[in-house]
Amino acid sequence: VQLQAFGGGLVQAGGSLKLSCAPSGRTFSSTAMGWFRQAPGKEREFVAAIRASGHTAYVDSVKGRFTISRNSAKNTVFLQMNSLKPGDTAVYYCAGRSGSTYPILSTLSQRETYDYWGQGTQVTVSS
Repeated sequence: VQLQAFGGGLVQAGGSLKLSCAPSGRTFSSTAMGWFRQAPGKEREFVAAIRASGHTAYVDSVKGRFTISRNSAKNTVFLQMNSLKPGDTAVYYCAGRSGSTYPILSTLSQRETYDYWGQGTQVTVSS
């Protein structure tokens, strides 16, 4: 399964972007989907995730600014990013977890929770 992320770009601080992620090729039934990001010279970090049950999780730095949602029928996940800051500049990766059991909420922020990853989309926020 390949995940494709869309919607990155260049935006001024305070602006908004909406990222989308959808599977290509073989479809799969996901129990959770998430977004991670990696800035130059830094490790990949968790941003947000949503379980098939609807439960969501966010890293503290994006709470109140980013919203994750999903279209379960299409296995598509979205990340609405508002009030963007230069510190949000990174390559954003989507990830999906297959299987039949929901992951524990506390594990949604862990990279090991996910089986499939997208290729990444660049988000650049200028000051």
